[in-house]
Amino acid sequence: MKIFVKRAIYVVVLSPLINISWSLAQDPYQLLRESSEGFESVVPGRTLIFPRDHYPHEDFKIEWWYLTANLKDANGSEYGVHWTLFRQSMNARINPGGWESNQTWMAHTAISTPRGFSFSQRFARGGIGQAGVAGLVDGVGFEAWMDDWIWKGPDTSPFPATLTAGTTEGRFELSLAASDNWVLQGEEGFSQKSEHGQASYYYSQPFVDIRGTLWEDDLPIVVSGKGWLDREWSSQPLASNQDGWDWISLHLEDGSALMVYQLRHDSGEHYISGSWANKEGKKVTLRPGDLSLTPLHDTKITLSKYTKILPLHWEILVPSLDIQLIVEATRPNSWLETAFPYWEGPVKISGSNNGSYIRIVVQGYSSSPSSVKYGPYTLYLFQKF
Repeated sequence: MKIFVKRAIYVVVLSPLINISWSLAQDPYQLLRESSEGFESVVPGRTLIFPRDHYPHEDFKIEWWYLTANLKDANGSEYGVHWTLFRQSMNARINPGGWESNQTWMAHTAISTPRGFSFSQRFARGGIGQAGVAGLVDGVGFEAWMDDWIWKGPDTSPFPATLTAGTTEGRFELSLAASDNWVLQGEEGFSQKSEHGQASYYYSQPFVDIRGTLWEDDLPIVVSGKGWLDREWSSQPLASNQDGWDWISLHLEDGSALMVYQLRHDSGEHYISGSWANKEGKKVTLRPGDLSLTPLHDTKITLSKYTKILPLHWEILVPSLDIQLIVEATRPNSWLETAFPYWEGPVKISGSNNGSYIRIVVQGYSSSPSSVKYGPYTLYLFQKF
């Protein structure tokens, strides 16, 4: 049973998560560097099993279900949609469930249109039906939700499904379709994040076909396009010397998908990785020596109370695949001022293999009310928390 909790109640039931957000106000990403003692470790060689791994892994500290989409209307106008559900274990004890649950949840949505950008965030506690991911054992089908933001499918796989959610200024209802041909990132799903042992289990579905309706100012807009789902879980995804990460995912004109990310080290020697995949199931894992990701220049974005300077223009080189791309943000004011703030938005591509954006993210930046300049190679073109 789901419980739609009114906003006034959140202050009471979510105080542990809210206190964490306040205490980490200067650097919210410190949560991702904290000790993983007592939690399950991410180790190489584990076989991902479906549909089981579409569902929560409460032995691990953090986890997310992350969808982004690049859509168009009948006139060719471009729209972007972002929906993410995050789970966190507050401690490593066995979850007692109910009102004593040690699970907390956070959700983000964002809508990008030719006329503007809007986002929303929500928080929930676990155990009371307000948020969660379920459907593996009860036979009702896959369901990931927070209040009335709902991803619902008829069976145990995330696809096919309907996704309904919204922001303060718009909403969407989308039909999602994709195969069960999952892209296992890294080494069969083991995705290394640093040379010190940080890692996650990580898989993707880069080829999601999407159709549906987006409402802007209560006016319906029929849209269609492509989406990208990422699934990831870990207990300590960042090392103590990693500020954040830059993450880019692209659909190329030949139908393939390219993902590149780097974890930013304070030394300037960043940890870089990625993958290339096609719909037929071929995947190439890109290791640190196989690619480069270089910021070309900065972009100043103006927010309600301050400005930021971010690297939103990049060069990607993958010599073995004959890929040389220039990637540039098309809607710079796509900053999500959430508890874990980051930039995520559409890009345009030029070079050896043109294509369309799925997402570019910049994460791990201060949210203090001043002009913020990133350090050497400091950006995050997103995806994930």
